[in-house]
Amino acid sequence: MKTTLGIVLAALVGTVSLPAFADNETPDAAAHNHAGHGMATSTLTEAVVKKVDKSAGKLTLSHGPLPNGMPAMTMVFRVKDPAWLDQLKAGDPILFAADQVNGAMTVVELKRK
Repeated sequence: MKTTLGIVLAALVGTVSLPAFADNETPDAAAHNHAGHGMATSTLTEAVVKKVDKSAGKLTLSHGPLPNGMPAMTMVFRVKDPAWLDQLKAGDPILFAADQVNGAMTVVELKRK
């Protein structure tokens, strides 16, 4: 009876599904990397400010490729913090991260170079 119970328990434990991790990825890293939050990463992209539109709360940036696969281009972004617009002018080089916020690409992190 003990042997049968042991076999049944071993079989049950063997069928418990475990999360799949990428090669060389720890469980903690996998949980963080697969959290499903769009582009939210600490990877910053280089850009040059082309236009600051304070009244609309938007920046026009000429940027390099984004981590989400978007190629380099010039485009308009909303900004998470409108106070950032007071610190920028056309021609300023910056580093930034963007993410979808309420359906619009939004600068969520910004650093002056």
